Amino acid sequence: MKAERVYMDNSATTQLDEAVLHAMLPYFSQEFGNASSIHQFGQKARAAVEEARAKVAALIRAEASEVVFTSGGTESDNTALRGVAEFHRFRGNHIVTSKIEHHAVLNTCEALEKDGFSVTYLPVSEEGLVDPEAVREAVTEKTVFVSIMHANNEIGTLQPIRELARIAHARGALFHTDAVQSVGKIPMDVKEHEVDLLSLSAHKIHGPKGAGILYVRKGTKMRPLLYGGGHERNRRAGTENVPGIVGLGKACEIARERLPEFQRRVGALRDRLEQGILDRIKQVYVNGSRDHRLPHISNLSFEFAEGEGLLISLDLKGVAVSTGSACSSGSLEPSHVLTAIGRSAYGTLRFSLGWFNTDRDVDYLLEVLPPIVDRLRQMSPQFRKREAILSH
Repeated sequence: MKAERVYMDNSATTQLDEAVLHAMLPYFSQEFGNASSIHQFGQKARAAVEEARAKVAALIRAEASEVVFTSGGTESDNTALRGVAEFHRFRGNHIVTSKIEHHAVLNTCEALEKDGFSVTYLPVSEEGLVDPEAVREAVTEKTVFVSIMHANNEIGTLQPIRELARIAHARGALFHTDAVQSVGKIPMDVKEHEVDLLSLSAHKIHGPKGAGILYVRKGTKMRPLLYGGGHERNRRAGTENVPGIVGLGKACEIARERLPEFQRRVGALRDRLEQGILDRIKQVYVNGSRDHRLPHISNLSFEFAEGEGLLISLDLKGVAVSTGSACSSGSLEPSHVLTAIGRSAYGTLRFSLGWFNTDRDVDYLLEVLPPIVDRLRQMSPQFRKREAILSH
């Protein structure tokens, strides 16, 4: 089989859907008005923003007025955590989160610690699950919010956020979830899950980079992260990124329509890919839960094969995967997620599939990966020593 171009790093970012691009294009040129202006140019832009807001709300089953547009998941996480913590500081200074959160949450919590807040970082099981009882024990009358991600970006593990939100609410705390990886991949109903705040990013669902939302449940009090004009009902100052917002709205509309097919088809592709690797290559292990996870992520550890070597070798064959979170790819620190579940980051790859992946992509990967693993293992002294012992 000839060399292909195969993209399996959809948890880092996704290909912009052509329909999303077409929806955005007019707002880069002829429909260039400022959505806050009262003349016709501005009103056309405002109508587009509000139409997009309704499409986002429909995907997560929220009210349109509860959707706040941001620049993406990181800003949404920062706004939620800092905004709630600072507004509610009069009633407490305690925060509860987990050790496997995205760094947009972890680093914000660390910054809040420097501002006088106390943070409890909960451990997780070897499958990456937060124990609800641990949350119950951690939350006190001083806890202002609990932030637990809906699905982990490295291993795909899904958390029982409805149960966790109820535990937080029982002690008067608010509940935030980073749902950047899950929205558009599995159903999300903010009312059913009883969350107060939720983060979402466009570029994870075939939308543009630089656009996202923070869902803020009606009646939730918080301070804005940015100060300026009265945009987004005084919750996020700054001239609206109309093309990005339009693109986000269209991406949400498409994701809602495709959701059942995404779960069925992409989930089947992931399962075939994962099982094909396990059948063809020995000493490969699945990281995280196999029962409570997103349908498109498979995180695998290959013993005696270094992860960066695997990634580079696959890239030379035209296959894009990752060794973990793209946001941490320049870090020398091992994956905090794998460390938290008691696994080594050595020899680990994350395969994250998307809407545009095909059976051909899976077939190609299953052809090129085994010889790559074998070659890298032959370079490992530990592997050669083990093989020599087994051969006697």
